[in-house]
Amino acid sequence: MKKLILLFAIAFTMSAASFGIDFSLSVGAGGLLGYTFTRYTLEDSGTMPGGGESGTIRSIQSMDRFDYGGFLFFDATYGELSILIQGGGNAYGETMDFGGSSPVRLADSKGTGTEMSLGFSLLGKFPFELTKKLVIFPLAGVSYHIALLEWRKPEGDIVYDRTKGELPEDQDKNGDAYPLSAWNSLWIILGAGIDYTIKGPWYLRGEALFGFRLPTGYENGALAMTKQRFSAPDPKLSGLTGNPTLKLAVGRRFFGFSDQP
Repeated sequence: MKKLILLFAIAFTMSAASFGIDFSLSVGAGGLLGYTFTRYTLEDSGTMPGGGESGTIRSIQSMDRFDYGGFLFFDATYGELSILIQGGGNAYGETMDFGGSSPVRLADSKGTGTEMSLGFSLLGKFPFELTKKLVIFPLAGVSYHIALLEWRKPEGDIVYDRTKGELPEDQDKNGDAYPLSAWNSLWIILGAGIDYTIKGPWYLRGEALFGFRLPTGYENGALAMTKQRFSAPDPKLSGLTGNPTLKLAVGRRFFGFSDQP
């Protein structure tokens, strides 16, 4: 096993050298701007609560959010670890319809909201040196966000904390309020970046990323609530939450750089 690891390390180093890349360590800080969109549809057959008629249940959720934040990063040439604080203001809409002999709209709400999270991302990267000052690299990895704030303001109403469970959509199948952790999220990240050396160890970094979010605890809870409330045998959640993001940062290399004139 040790020989295999050594051979892999040698091959990896030779591959990097063939592109003119030296191993380096650096840290930096910057800001980000992004846009998050959610388009989900929940569907199944079931019965109205209380033993009513049978029909189809269809719930549609949409959300558009402008994101902003700041981050710190640590770079080791072939990997980037980031810690960020991200906030955002959103506009949302949610409906739920029951389609029996007499279709009924069970829920219809829209409004605005505010969110904030603490994020950790780990991205793999492979740099290609175009010139002594300019390097480009593809990126791929994961990001995990811990929810810090979940507020909403329905149209014509006041701002409320979603973790208080004041509205039915913020309650689980047992009628309890969701914990803030129900909005924690895991993202799959793809993208590309560019480094431009300013002078010596200092450089500018720009990244364009796109994230695909996996269902949250809140969304899985909506499936469980629908299954219980409407005796739905197998509710399905389809759709996408995506997030294009632009990041700009200043970094400083502490190892493996050549002083530029």
